[in-house]
Amino acid sequence: SKPDIIVANTCVNNVGVLLNAGSGTFSAQTTYSTGGYPWAVAVVDVNSDSKPDIIVANYNDNTVSVLLAG
Repeated sequence: SKPDIIVANTCVNNVGVLLNAGSGTFSAQTTYSTGGYPWAVAVVDVNSDSKPDIIVANYNDNTVSVLLAG
């Protein structure tokens, strides 16, 4: 599988996911809400379902958002 792109959109409190189309291009950004001022992003399978989940550190809230793969 080809790598996708995840972007922390700090000013609008969300992350954007751009899926790799496999032809050197990416899909339009799909956004997911986070806490205040998302700062850092990691991808890991946190619930052992063999799907990559997105973990976001939120700077203003001092919180972590967990976005489970569906």
